[in-house]
Amino acid sequence: MAKTIMIVDDEQDIRDTVKTLLESEGYRTVTASNGDDALKKLQEQTPDLILLDIMMPGTPVRDVIKKIKKTKIVYFSVVRTSDAEKEELLLNRNVVGFIQKPFDIKDLLKKVKKLVT
Repeated sequence: MAKTIMIVDDEQDIRDTVKTLLESEGYRTVTASNGDDALKKLQEQTPDLILLDIMMPGTPVRDVIKKIKKTKIVYFSVVRTSDAEKEELLLNRNVVGFIQKPFDIKDLLKKVKKLVT
């Protein structure tokens, strides 16, 4: 059965691009435009992995991840984060990594594959 990846980003073009890339590799995808939208969709289904933009309008991402209990989360970040900031963000047991934007397509696909197998 195909693994499901949730893509949470406030930029439509990022959601569409990542969705297309992942679906071309055989993954099912769900998209959300912000943390609140993601939390609503998580009530209906549990994806295998969430790609979550670290900076979006609405409920702060730090509050959103506290409500996600069972799913691995990888942060999408356009802002460079220091090692100290990464350590703090990784304290949440669900957060398993970071993907820097703009991302390399091969690296993105490799990281996703590693995390859902």
